[in-house]
Amino acid sequence: QVQLVESGGGLVQAGGSLRLSCAASGRTFSHYAMGWFRQPPGKEREFVAARHWSGGNVYYADSVKGRFTISRDIAKNTVYLQMNSLKSEDTAVYYCAVTIRDSAYDRQWAYDYWGQGIQVTVSS
Repeated sequence: QVQLVESGGGLVQAGGSLRLSCAASGRTFSHYAMGWFRQPPGKEREFVAARHWSGGNVYYADSVKGRFTISRDIAKNTVYLQMNSLKSEDTAVYYCAVTIRDSAYDRQWAYDYWGQGIQVTVSS
């Protein structure tokens, strides 16, 4: 089993920054990929970013490219989502997730474990 706990959400003004953290526990993560998804109010959950735990390629949704950065701290078993130049349309509940697959990182069905979600609200 894998446990994921998100933190770092909150209220920020447009143009500001936030860093989300996702602390993982319960399994060895060297063969896993970590992803971030979000669900805006009244909309479907959507892909934000993903990367393999051991390195390699990083993937971003077009809507966040150049503004968001996904990274990880291996020693802390934690993945981060640095969010800069935030916009009102970034308002959503953000989820981190883990997959053991080697592809389909932008698809919800590919992920096996999910965090509980954390609210990010961007005021304009």
